[in-house]
Amino acid sequence: MKAKREYNDSVDEERDLKRQRVVDSPSSPAEGLLVPYNDDDDDERRALNPTGGGEEDGKRVESEEEEDDDDDPYGQGSILGRPNRQVEVRRDCPYLDTVNRQVLDFDFERFCSVSLSNLNVYACLVCGKYFQGRGKKSHAYTHSLEAGHHVYINLRTEKVYCLPDGYEINDPSLDDIRYVLNPRFSREQLEQLDKNKQWSRALDGSDYLPGMVGLNNIQKTDFVNVTIQSLMRVTPLRNFFLIPENYQHSKSQLVHRFGELTRKIWHARNFKGQVSPHEFLQAVMKASKKRFRIGVQSEPVEFMSWLLNTLHAGLRGSKKSSSIIHKCFQGELEVVKETQSKAISEKKESGEDQNGALKITDGAIENNNNVGAETYRMPFLMLGLDLPEPPLFKDVMEKNIIPQVPLFNILKKFDGETVTTTVRPPARMRYRVTKLPQYLILHMRRFTKNNFFREKNPTLVNFPVKNLELKDYIPLPAPTKENEKIRTKYDLIANIVHDGKPDEGFYRVFVQRKSEELWYEMQDLHVSETLPQMVALSEAYMQIFEQQQ
Repeated sequence: MKAKREYNDSVDEERDLKRQRVVDSPSSPAEGLLVPYNDDDDDERRALNPTGGGEEDGKRVESEEEEDDDDDPYGQGSILGRPNRQVEVRRDCPYLDTVNRQVLDFDFERFCSVSLSNLNVYACLVCGKYFQGRGKKSHAYTHSLEAGHHVYINLRTEKVYCLPDGYEINDPSLDDIRYVLNPRFSREQLEQLDKNKQWSRALDGSDYLPGMVGLNNIQKTDFVNVTIQSLMRVTPLRNFFLIPENYQHSKSQLVHRFGELTRKIWHARNFKGQVSPHEFLQAVMKASKKRFRIGVQSEPVEFMSWLLNTLHAGLRGSKKSSSIIHKCFQGELEVVKETQSKAISEKKESGEDQNGALKITDGAIENNNNVGAETYRMPFLMLGLDLPEPPLFKDVMEKNIIPQVPLFNILKKFDGETVTTTVRPPARMRYRVTKLPQYLILHMRRFTKNNFFREKNPTLVNFPVKNLELKDYIPLPAPTKENEKIRTKYDLIANIVHDGKPDEGFYRVFVQRKSEELWYEMQDLHVSETLPQMVALSEAYMQIFEQQQ
């Protein structure tokens, strides 16, 4: 009798479940604000893994069954079957007044604060902490019960939910949080960015200029901050990364993190007046295999070179295709290399070739006095300028005189006649610019390393802030078309400087704000207006010039 009674109870329970399934499934559009739950899962799965592969950020993407257990709002997924699970959508959530925008910070890595997983991560809009999932066994669900915090946003799909009830909140008052989580720009807004003179006020009461916000220094990361602030002045590059559709095909995490950082810097409705490049730095550490990492000082020129090349590799569709990086910064050099004929014959036997050379235009070797010359063309993204050696002896006042040199003197390296001697391999090099880029990056070689220590050359470089005319100092090729005009005039838009000793110093940058043609000095979180005359008085380390149109 007892066994028969238990059997009847289980049959009744199954019948109730079936009846509940029929009642819960919406039969007509007019019935309640219920949406199929699997839509959210599919959106998130696509966001997690847009390429269709099985891994994201080196971590395994959960299968449907695993994700069900973690993200089932009612804990009934295994009984009711996945296609029939629904999430109710409501506007009248009684907990919206508990949302605390002061504590929200979306600049950090999107990992669960308990499990350290990056899958299915939700931010608690009451305390700002990150938790995984929202099913009954999830960390977010547990947090909602323990702390009494009920409003959570999915960091990928931007949908807001109330826990432990499990319904979705559809309220326009939360849109400002979505805009801070994922800033958006329209094509019309891009055109107004360089005309905007209006300051923005952050939620914490601080005033800031969109595009001129300070960046947190996370343990000796000033070399990253000055590089980012400089690149933000390059208008085509900035506009490209402000629209995510331009690079959605890219599989490079670094490309997407750089785009996110660009949008945060230029966003006019931030909750705070500064940005932390934490997620971008994590992507840099991973992509560079810890060549650049938090807590270790590096040189901006090395970082700039690596960043531009890595972004280009992540953006181009094939090896022959170009990218926004090359469209902005790539120029061309004609290089004449003179070596002893013995060295050339050895090189020919070993089959070596020039690194980065596009094409050898003159492969002939002239044997004049045992010297062979070969000419080839190669692309460049920046030009390295050699500073004259500082004087060894002190003056009458027992002080070292800081020498000065005009920019035009050190630019003669690229006039096609000045000889630059290289030690390894021994050769005499002559360089001539055959194609000027839209944005010209110049690097003053201030630091030299020997067997014992690192030295810094303190020579000041005198340069014009506006109207740098290159054709007077560098012979440029004639235009190929009749009506074509070669633009050779440049204006300075960013100037990175180094202060202090070689191993203990720090970097700051002067940048121009186009809307008012004002100059600002930026050093990590410190942003202040400065005079154009002050820009030229510093120890210039790296500069970006913009071609006049």
